[in-house]
Amino acid sequence: MLASNVAFAQQNEENETDPDLEERYEQIAVVGTRAAPRSVGESAVPIDIISDEEFKSQGATDMASMMQTVVPSFNVNDQPINDASTLVRPANLRGMASDHTLVLVNGKRRHRSAVITFLGGGLSDGAQGPDISVIPAAALKQVEVLRDGAAAQYGSDAIAGVINFVLKDADEGGSFEARYGSFYEGDGDMVQFSGNVGMPLTDAGFVNVTAEYRTADPTSRSVQRDDAAGLIAGGNTAVADPAQIWGSPEIKDDIKLFANLGLDLGNDSEAYLFGNYAEREVEGGFYYRNPHNRGGVNNGGIDEDGNQLLLVGDLTGDMSGNCPTDIQVGSNVLENPRYINEVANNPDCFAFNEILPGGFTPRFGGTVTDMSLVFGTRGEWVNEISYDVSVNLGQNEIEYAISNTINPSLGPDTPFEFAPGKYIQSEQTLDIDLTKPVDVGLYEPVYVSGGFQYRHETYESKAGDPDSYTIGPLAKQGFGIGSNGFPGLAPDSQGEVSRHNIAFYLDVESYLTETFMLAGALRYEDFSDFGNTTKGKIAFRWQAMESIAFRGAFSTGFKAPTLGQSNVRNVTTAFGTDGRLIDRATLPPTDPVSQLKGGEQLTPEESESITFGVVADFENGLFITADYYHIELTDRLSTASGISLTEEDIQTLLAQGITDASSFSEISFFTNDFDTTTEGVDVVANYSMEMLGGDTKFSLAYNWTDTTVDEASDNISSFRIRMLEDNLPSVRYSLTANHTNGDWRVLGRLNYYGSIYEDHLDSGLPIENIGSEMTLDLELGYDVSENFSVVLGAKNALDEYPDENTQWKGIAGSLYPTTSPIGINGGFYYVRGLYTF
Repeated sequence: MLASNVAFAQQNEENETDPDLEERYEQIAVVGTRAAPRSVGESAVPIDIISDEEFKSQGATDMASMMQTVVPSFNVNDQPINDASTLVRPANLRGMASDHTLVLVNGKRRHRSAVITFLGGGLSDGAQGPDISVIPAAALKQVEVLRDGAAAQYGSDAIAGVINFVLKDADEGGSFEARYGSFYEGDGDMVQFSGNVGMPLTDAGFVNVTAEYRTADPTSRSVQRDDAAGLIAGGNTAVADPAQIWGSPEIKDDIKLFANLGLDLGNDSEAYLFGNYAEREVEGGFYYRNPHNRGGVNNGGIDEDGNQLLLVGDLTGDMSGNCPTDIQVGSNVLENPRYINEVANNPDCFAFNEILPGGFTPRFGGTVTDMSLVFGTRGEWVNEISYDVSVNLGQNEIEYAISNTINPSLGPDTPFEFAPGKYIQSEQTLDIDLTKPVDVGLYEPVYVSGGFQYRHETYESKAGDPDSYTIGPLAKQGFGIGSNGFPGLAPDSQGEVSRHNIAFYLDVESYLTETFMLAGALRYEDFSDFGNTTKGKIAFRWQAMESIAFRGAFSTGFKAPTLGQSNVRNVTTAFGTDGRLIDRATLPPTDPVSQLKGGEQLTPEESESITFGVVADFENGLFITADYYHIELTDRLSTASGISLTEEDIQTLLAQGITDASSFSEISFFTNDFDTTTEGVDVVANYSMEMLGGDTKFSLAYNWTDTTVDEASDNISSFRIRMLEDNLPSVRYSLTANHTNGDWRVLGRLNYYGSIYEDHLDSGLPIENIGSEMTLDLELGYDVSENFSVVLGAKNALDEYPDENTQWKGIAGSLYPTTSPIGINGGFYYVRGLYTF
């Protein structure tokens, strides 16, 4: 997937004696071209180069948040209570879903996460992209972000662009960093240690190893829910305050290991190997279960006068207990004499209020385990043919966990912690890439590249522990089945599905004249599960004047539906439009019940993308790029909005052997159900100058994005459409100044986020025009010695919060709009020490 690495190596040798060339080399990108690597300004498409220094100058520690600061159209927000999104946050490039961006490491395709973001804030609902948070910043030499459609070059998923993480390859030296941070409100304490070391591998190679360890405490930005407050007012002293937590999850352990190896084999060839192991345990909040009306736990229905009744179970086994079914909960059922006498003090009858008098709030999370290994060889033959042959193995596993909850059907014998199951995504890829410059009499040789790729992928689901799915003795009496909030995967629903695909590509690029470069690409892919597709791209760059060049591209692209999207079965808890919790089952689109509701075999998403921009590189040091993009995406994949189940639907599910179907209120499935047009402008500018006795570097990253849903079926609600169109800020920019003076360094970064719309809780509770926000990041660094420096900084230094959620905050206790682009936690301060050697 990389360009000629021989050219790369030659530039490295030159850099050893030319410091100025070294700085220019850091702006060389190999992503987006298979010709000789070009500088950012010489590229025909927009590319951002993020150096390792830019990652060091940030308060954020996770990769997604770091990327948002320096890439104009990259967006990510907090996921305080959002099911699997709490474990792997979806990030968005150029207004697309998180799995519309192809991720590479050292130019090789990165495997997907096993996590499917069933609740992805509208835009990323149902997305299944790679987990970039497993990549430690300390391992990176630079990051290349190609902001243009590149499916014709790299294959499925590259609709929004490509991110290439380039690993460090030094054979000596290293660094060690210790970092501590906390939010201004005194919670969310974070501790991180990271280290990187380069070592020689004989006298002709290198071994570069990175390790990182991090923990972070949870945060809370909640108010008491209205229903919980009503219970307390009614005399129920067992209700927690707040009953439900909105905030960052707890990161119990986050371990990341990366290694990058290379060995010169002589005769212009080398062998390489790199890989990683990462493990992260996360636990976050969930929705509060009201002890009066939680379905399948406490809700006994409504009587003819509209009074809420209590669900009471008969423990005798033969229904001889004659337990009451007409106890009205009132304002506090715990004080109801009938409840006290006929249930609490009756060994034959049972209600969960006896062991959970204040209700309960599950804690949801899991352990993410990620590993990869890539090895291969590359070089150049005597006839100037460059080759790169590699094997790529990757796997991501998520083992879910839920605690402080129950399996209602087990009654008083229920445990309170469950392992609901695990999902595993595995991929194996073989790449063969060839490149040859052909002299045809033009200003520059025509670089002709061709290649072959074979990829096999597997998606596996494994059953949870028996208590998480067991049908207990109270199931027939209306009590829910499985671990409440996230029922376990039963053995008859586990399984493994796989597919393979082959791809051939042809890529040509050349400067036809001294000032005009033309490039083209064509790619054919054939998938075993849905057929083949052919995509193409053409791009140009014209140096119109000495300091100004124009560039542009047109491409067609696609994203294949993932195995997870086509086959997953899952149950998640969500808010219904009536303000009550519902259990929503996600079924395969080919399931008979899904088909009754409009489900069909998934097909690829198809895109047409246009990019046009200008590059200005002035003699005074000012460098500016401005690029317009227009993406038309048809047959977009997403989960359907919740569809209510009838009694007939439930009976059909039961007949299929889905024994917990009586617990479902709604179903959803993946569908190709809407088309969108996204357009935007990215502006990137850099300027350096001497001032105040030192050097100052200024940088601007600006983005305007607008998405319109052109066509959608009835499976996509009007609220979902608004989220797709307006949940990301239409305008976002950051302006950074980094001043160095002797041993001191001062950084200031101004961040602006435009207003957004939120469908609060994904349940038809609109929050219109959440106001625009501006935050300030500050950092002060001092070099104590040649090898040791200390840094004190603040992210969101002025402690800004989004507009309060005044209209709906009492429903679930969320003080702020949960999808706010500035987050809900406020200011964060940090201190770090860095030792280099």
